[in-house]
Amino acid sequence: MGQTVKYAVSGPIATITLNRPEKYNTLRPELLAELDDALRQANTDNDVKVIILEGAGDSFCGGFDFSGGLEHYEEIAEEGYDPGMDVNLVVNQYKTYLNQFMGLWRGLKPVIAKVHGYCVGGGSEMALCADLVVASDDARIGTPYSRVWGCHLSGMWVYRLGLAKAKYYALTGEWISGKEAADIELINLSYPLEELDQRVRELAEKLVNIPLTQLMSMKLIVNQAYDNMGLQSTQTLGPILDGIMRNTPEGREFVRVAKAEGVKSAVTKRDAPFGDYSQAPLDQQPRKRSALA
Repeated sequence: MGQTVKYAVSGPIATITLNRPEKYNTLRPELLAELDDALRQANTDNDVKVIILEGAGDSFCGGFDFSGGLEHYEEIAEEGYDPGMDVNLVVNQYKTYLNQFMGLWRGLKPVIAKVHGYCVGGGSEMALCADLVVASDDARIGTPYSRVWGCHLSGMWVYRLGLAKAKYYALTGEWISGKEAADIELINLSYPLEELDQRVRELAEKLVNIPLTQLMSMKLIVNQAYDNMGLQSTQTLGPILDGIMRNTPEGREFVRVAKAEGVKSAVTKRDAPFGDYSQAPLDQQPRKRSALA
């Protein structure tokens, strides 16, 4: 692997680690390419039965990296923006980031997303593509793009929740703790941060007692049911709407503020009226894993 994703194998368990801890493991093209490589390696190794996806440092993933005016996403940068090329980026199967997200879903090895700290925006879209999601009780999961600069991408917030909850979080963008997410069945399980690593390992070790062919078959049949509910069409429309929302007057202003004044200033203006994410009181913020050492 490269610098932004680490890959390790211990017996039948592969661990993929997003490795931009100083930037909350935010998503950039090089990280997504390395994630794709790691998923391919795990899914083509017949000795691997289960994959764990985690984030280095104090958070799982802070979503897409919108720093620097998006120069690292050449096709959607404001200067010379072409809406047709935006569609080409987000829908073209050879270019779209959804292929990496859905690599968790399409690969037939079960994937456990181990979530701690912040798991927001595109990071939540990615985590929810995993087969099993296990979080620390105090993790913070949410879609702040509901307020500006985005739209649901993978659709998993919709497919994992019933109508009432899916609509509420889509419209408010409010965050939810790991414990609350487990209670409403957005994710599978939550545990105290101190227990998270051990509990996820125990779950993975339980699964590896089952033949790989059984794991693959059971994953495939459940996924097929959701594919039949229109998952592919949702994932076509969502990224196109996301592109439009990135280029509304409010969406462009959000990125201009982030470029001119820094990302912190942009998210402060977005979230201050709601008092959540970075604007929540310190006692409501997720605990830092680094503080456990």
